[in-house]
Amino acid sequence: MALPFFYIDQFDAASPEIELQEDTSKHIVQVLRMREGDALNLTDGKGSLIRAVIVAAHKKNCLVKVLSAVYQQPAATKVIVAVSLVKNASRFEWFLEKATELGVTEVIPLICERTERQHFRYDRMRGILVSAMLQSQQTWLPVLQEPVNFESLQKRKFENALQLIAHCEETDKKPFSGFHTEHYSTRIILIGPEGDFTPEEIEGAVAAGYQPVMLGETRLRTETAAVVAAALLKIR
Repeated sequence: MALPFFYIDQFDAASPEIELQEDTSKHIVQVLRMREGDALNLTDGKGSLIRAVIVAAHKKNCLVKVLSAVYQQPAATKVIVAVSLVKNASRFEWFLEKATELGVTEVIPLICERTERQHFRYDRMRGILVSAMLQSQQTWLPVLQEPVNFESLQKRKFENALQLIAHCEETDKKPFSGFHTEHYSTRIILIGPEGDFTPEEIEGAVAAGYQPVMLGETRLRTETAAVVAAALLKIR
């Protein structure tokens, strides 16, 4: 049976003990009823897999002793999904959860011309990433950027990157199978809002080096398209 898995903000390899944050301590002691001598796993979301044992089961500041720490290398290929915010925040949260489970490297929330603006609750969104990382037993937390304007993203440079854009306009688009993804160390895809990118936005992205791609024969919701794209970029 897998050990319970928890997140810590930072890990000092030189420290033999770790004092856990109050919310984590409370969950360990009051919810899971763990006690001194019980083993657990920790990660800092930066590749560290730490096995530890509880030495002081306090609900506010549980103390654990480090038994071992292993650094797990990140994925050789970075997968970045830049996706427009959507009107229903819960749908965007669902995407974040699934993207994390798939092992996406970075998520960039976009504000496009047709994006329905909303308050972006960064701490809540990041908390969803942490929960999904722990649930899927991973040690790398995806980087979550603050929302950026679509035009600003086009100016960002990505080294050795396959740059794709998915849209619904009737223009020439290649299927994923038409791209040789193995040649690139970074793969990034742009996913538009519920009303799609404007023709001007598509033209600007293409001029910036993004290639139009097909995600299938049906029209997908923004969050569904983003998950499909993430999965395709990870397995190819």
